[in-house]
Amino acid sequence: MDAKATVKVGPFARGGKSRVPTRAADHDFQPEATVTPIGIFLPATDEVFFYGVTSEVASDCLVDRLVDWWKSVRERFSQITTLLINLDKGPEKHSRRTQFMQPLVAFVQQYHISVRLVYYPPYHSTYTPVERCWGIVEQHWNGALLDSVEAMIQYAASITWKGRYPVVELVTTTSQTGVKLSKEAMHAVATQLQRLPFLEKWFVDIRYVPCQEVGTVNNS
Repeated sequence: MDAKATVKVGPFARGGKSRVPTRAADHDFQPEATVTPIGIFLPATDEVFFYGVTSEVASDCLVDRLVDWWKSVRERFSQITTLLINLDKGPEKHSRRTQFMQPLVAFVQQYHISVRLVYYPPYHSTYTPVERCWGIVEQHWNGALLDSVEAMIQYAASITWKGRYPVVELVTTTSQTGVKLSKEAMHAVATQLQRLPFLEKWFVDIRYVPCQEVGTVNNS
């Protein structure tokens, strides 16, 4: 899972080539809108999911997109007990960022599935599988005018990855930002995390543990 650089929407030249003459502005100081693509790529099935987000992409927004994706595929993957998510070390998805980890803990408890976060080291994010998809996207739409949000979404939906079209969704809702937790709440989140010894920042498990019913103790 990864977020791409924000794209400015407008009649701007993007450095690509088109088969027909196209007039475009050489400056993009006043975009009509901005859209940040968030991608989820499944290497085992070569499936790509793109979410075009028109608001700020904060920690909560990333988890919201994970929830949206899981709702759409959970019936197909009902046998899966752990989601392994490859991430780069962007600040909005840092394993020490409670605004990212708290909704992940809630996700685990709500959907009864464990999550393992695996982070790529700094300057190695280009090796994440989803980065290959971003390269295809750039090649596909660089020669086009992304002069509206609708045009951008249409271009994203028309690419193919190994013969398959991606699932594309426009997200116009605004996720909650700037949430601050009390020390007690932060401690409660930390107790749900299991970090790999000596690699605490790079491998984090959030395990789903079913609630145990409390039995009655017979003192007679």
